[in-house]
Amino acid sequence: MDGVAWLRGLRGGGVLADQMGLGKTLQAIGLLATRTTTRPHLVVCPVSVLGNWRRELARFVPHLPVVSYHGPGRELPATMRPGTVVVTSYSVLRTDAAALAATGWEVLVLDEAQQIKNPDSKAGRSAVLLPARTRIAMTGTPVENHLEDLWAILHVTNPGLLGTRERFKQRFAVPIQQRRSTTAAARLNALVAPRLLRRTKDEVLTDLPPKQHATITCSLTGEQARLYRDAVDRAFADGLGTGIGRRGRVLALLTALKQICNHPAHFLGQDGRDLAGRSGKFDRATEMLTEIAQDQDRALVFTQYRAMGEMLSRHLGQTLDTAPIPFLHGGLSPQRRDRLIETFQNHDDAPPILLLSLRAAGFGLNLTRAGHVVHYDRWWNPAVEDQATDRAHRIGQRRALNVHTLVTAGTVEDHIAHLQERKRALSDIVAGDTETTLADLPDEHLHAILTLDDRTGIG
Repeated sequence: MDGVAWLRGLRGGGVLADQMGLGKTLQAIGLLATRTTTRPHLVVCPVSVLGNWRRELARFVPHLPVVSYHGPGRELPATMRPGTVVVTSYSVLRTDAAALAATGWEVLVLDEAQQIKNPDSKAGRSAVLLPARTRIAMTGTPVENHLEDLWAILHVTNPGLLGTRERFKQRFAVPIQQRRSTTAAARLNALVAPRLLRRTKDEVLTDLPPKQHATITCSLTGEQARLYRDAVDRAFADGLGTGIGRRGRVLALLTALKQICNHPAHFLGQDGRDLAGRSGKFDRATEMLTEIAQDQDRALVFTQYRAMGEMLSRHLGQTLDTAPIPFLHGGLSPQRRDRLIETFQNHDDAPPILLLSLRAAGFGLNLTRAGHVVHYDRWWNPAVEDQATDRAHRIGQRRALNVHTLVTAGTVEDHIAHLQERKRALSDIVAGDTETTLADLPDEHLHAILTLDDRTGIG
């Protein structure tokens, strides 16, 4: 009720930045339902949550007409009843910007507004052009990597509030991020506070069961260790170079090392047969998930790689003697995603494991049936991983949630785990992008981080 009252009191726009799982969608629906207008409303969201928006609108405000503007043959009605809610996606916003800008909207809701954090992107430029009396951005992570994320979002909801992009960098981004200036942070907070509502679960959802975090340390197999050493030695022998080329080569090396930690078949591009015994992480995950299934519990498993998700799907299906474990990723249609979510949440005979792409399913979904979350590989951004975890740790969760993070000992994953904990502690200010930070390190420092530590033991 406080959130809806705050939204109703906004003049022009603002950012609803409540922590994930506190009902931002329902608060926005409350605003739409209580707004007297002759105009329609527009909701822009990721494809993965189009179905969730339609379901929530039908559940809470069945009297409001809803138009789904997505998919082939889509067309905006020539006339719409007052209060009609048009639901579309960021991909459609990028391609149909002119058509959407031709309508005068009452309330514009930008769900998961980190999608417009790059003001130079087509989505960011298109969002600025949408004519609306009130503009609401919803995101649990208004600052995902850099303070300029916040500028980009407020540039859409409250143009001019933070000045030009260059002026913002001079006054706030550089002093806060580079010099940790408390004076600049206080000035920024004073400007933003009236237009940004941020509440945490600890503050307002005191009856939510806790999250129990556990880091699961896994060993490398002999095959993984050889591939890992070879990849590092080859990269440094060939030379990483300088400038943009260096950054690209470092990022390619990091990707290779993460894939080796996942499974040799992932790195080598193999077809995924005979997977057992080749990866310590893969075998440990299989053991954990088998035990969870035997205990008649449920788990969400996040990976950033589609190939890895497909290997896990086949292998776990064989191990648990079921059909392939469902895998929600960006290549699925909205209808298929909706069916996977509905089945996992509501069907007792559904497979106990749901695999999810971290980016495609890291936000906007309600999956409170799960008692466990497993992060198979690391995105190395605490905000992104927390968003994924909070698919299960949100309103409706009645049990303590067990969060398992798999880390391969002695590898870059192990080193980054320590850096990530530091980044999580600084996330309220912003700590930058881990992979980019690594790419900017001198060779000797980077080599020390990437070299395999044999003292951890190899299986």
